[in-house]
Amino acid sequence: MSVDPLTRATASLHGLALGDALGSQFFVPAHRPLLGSRTPPPGPWQWTDDTEMACSIHRVLTDHGRIDQDALAASFAAHHDFDRGYGPATGRMLRLIREGGDWRTLAADLFDGSGSWGNGAAMRVAPLGAWFADDLPQTVRQAELSARVTHTHPEAVAGAIAVAVAAAVAATHADLSPGRFLDLVAEHVPPSMVADGIGEARLLLTVGDPLLAARVLGNGRNVTAHDTVPFTLWAAARHLGDFTRAFWTTAAAGGDVDTTCAIVGGILAARIGIPDHWMRMVEALPAWAEAPGLAPDVPAAGRATPSRRTAAPTPSRDPGSGGHAAEHRHRR
Repeated sequence: MSVDPLTRATASLHGLALGDALGSQFFVPAHRPLLGSRTPPPGPWQWTDDTEMACSIHRVLTDHGRIDQDALAASFAAHHDFDRGYGPATGRMLRLIREGGDWRTLAADLFDGSGSWGNGAAMRVAPLGAWFADDLPQTVRQAELSARVTHTHPEAVAGAIAVAVAAAVAATHADLSPGRFLDLVAEHVPPSMVADGIGEARLLLTVGDPLLAARVLGNGRNVTAHDTVPFTLWAAARHLGDFTRAFWTTAAAGGDVDTTCAIVGGILAARIGIPDHWMRMVEALPAWAEAPGLAPDVPAAGRATPSRRTAAPTPSRDPGSGGHAAEHRHRR
């Protein structure tokens, strides 16, 4: 794939935001029946903390060409919007960083010094994988740096590495079977429960039922990296050429739907593009992110060409609407 890193990362960011925003709609009780019929709810669709943090990664990469951890921590803290559904531990940490706290100490001290093993580092990292897609060892190094700003537990780091490598592989390998995709990712993931889960996902590629796969792999309900990442890689692997089917397969498993769909969307967008009619329903990305719209003629590694990004209207912010914020404050 000859596309430059910024174009790839921007496509991944928009795909992540779409998966996040549409997935988050199914936390609203009135929208849940639509999931069974695979009917998108009315827009606009608002994104959550997954997208907000991914925007910081994208901005740091465009400013520095790499992960500058101090810059990333500062961006996370400066743009932290409580109403986007942050977990309490991450929210408190970002507040303390704004007040002058050292992110290194704060991240390492989480959960009695074990660090967080939540899925927060994995949910935001796909654009980084797309950026460094031409250099998988660098993808691994930069993903680890990005994770450790908030998540120091080895499982969280492994989850971030797995998603970043998955996005890189998807963006750069045109002829890619589901099994080969997972094999390439697994080669770069350190020994961990995440790695074990990817191995189980490889064995489940002949299974078509997402509920059955999630019963083995998890669906993010426990909001841990190892309960989230293996299932998202299974869903992406089974639908490497179809963004829409990948989304509905992922969402059908329930659990942490906005995050699982954000991960899958971020992995696949630089490969096969994004449904334009869905993107028109997504809340615009924040101005501070300075993320460009999608180019209309981006060559893709897979079977399709990414469609044009049409700006969506910015909806009025109503923290009291819907049920997502209350249900999404997890251990991240």
